[in-house]
Amino acid sequence: MKILVVKRDKIGDLLLATPMLRVLREALPHARIELLASDYNAWLLAGNRDVDRIWTYRRARIGSRISVAGGLQQAALIARLRGRRYDVAIAAGGEVSPRAARRALWSGARRTIAFAGEEGPFVTDPLPAPREGHEHERMVRLLAPLGIPMPEVIPHPVYRPAGASLDQARAWLAAHRVEPRGFVAIGLGARRPHRRPDAAQVLRWARKLHEGLGLHTLLVWTPGRADNAVYPGDDDVAEPIVASGLPYIHPFRGDLEPTVALLWHARTSVFPDSGLMHLAAASPGGVLGLFAQTNVSPHPSQWGPVGERVDVLEAQTSVAELDDDLVAERLERLAHRHPRPRQDHSGAGSVGDPVISEDSDSAPGRCTS
Repeated sequence: MKILVVKRDKIGDLLLATPMLRVLREALPHARIELLASDYNAWLLAGNRDVDRIWTYRRARIGSRISVAGGLQQAALIARLRGRRYDVAIAAGGEVSPRAARRALWSGARRTIAFAGEEGPFVTDPLPAPREGHEHERMVRLLAPLGIPMPEVIPHPVYRPAGASLDQARAWLAAHRVEPRGFVAIGLGARRPHRRPDAAQVLRWARKLHEGLGLHTLLVWTPGRADNAVYPGDDDVAEPIVASGLPYIHPFRGDLEPTVALLWHARTSVFPDSGLMHLAAASPGGVLGLFAQTNVSPHPSQWGPVGERVDVLEAQTSVAELDDDLVAERLERLAHRHPRPRQDHSGAGSVGDPVISEDSDSAPGRCTS
């Protein structure tokens, strides 16, 4: 059986699809499982052995910009995918997404599976939109038409940075005289201001961590200005923190892959709802996820961090209103939990690493939510 999994969302969304890929591999060990992802997020599964091949498409639209080359590359890739003659294409996502369903249909697979509405596009195996459950659980439900039941225990999302990236992160820490596990990572990345901590808040948290636990702070954020039309950045919030010159705060303004590698050496992390929050949840130190206005914004019951060492705080109107002592208490609780040995699902399943398509020019993305 040849199966194509279509995943067009961002970094965190793709990470949350890894439990579905694990369940699929375990249920159909001899199937050929391939993934279609964008040039923004495909690198995330480059070492995942539950996938035999990764097809990468260029985004035709980035913000308000249209890429003619991206559109032409997508058209050529669709022709190649149709030539693969898939048995099944799955539009991986926890909600109804006509765009994802159309991409699955473009593959020309004999069967297409998706959460679908009454207005189409019409797939061969439509499933009603789920009304409850976490995103990673919802995607496992998409396997039901293949006769794969929901497992009693759903695997956690899995990612591990490349060895070279981990080595470079250790070297960066050594150059800044910071020990592995001797710091907490604090992130700012969130598109909406009410969902991220402000500068004064971060400075207070960093002081409490240093005075109370003797821990340094790694500050990471989305590069760019808040008015960036393609992707709003957090430079305006980070600048006063960096300007404070405190010796126990170490700013890192870099690309996503080296940022994630640094998280793997953290004692624990705290991030607003973002892709980095989900990646930190998969790290040995875990994460405290921050949410706000969950009556109208994504709720942690669907989008909260998933992992062995995770916690969540919700604010009614803004993350800036969270009590410092409460944040410190939750971080201290995470910091004092010793990581247990993790089962690395990325090394099980098929033989060899997945092959990234030769027409892919996938590159690491920026540090973004």
